[in-house]
Amino acid sequence: MSSEEKLPQTKAITDSPWWKKLGWMAIIWLGSVLALFAFSYVFKLMMTAAGMKVK
Repeated sequence: MSSEEKLPQTKAITDSPWWKKLGWMAIIWLGSVLALFAFSYVFKLMMTAAGMKVK
């Protein structure tokens, strides 16, 4: 590659505004909370089907 050929410049993550970073963090956090809720709900359904019930 010669010195005149340059790779395309990509935007660094540090160039993003703070509110976009915070938004992505909130989306990832909410997704993980929803995934944990879904897993626990399915697990509760399986335990109930196996005969375990809460008094």
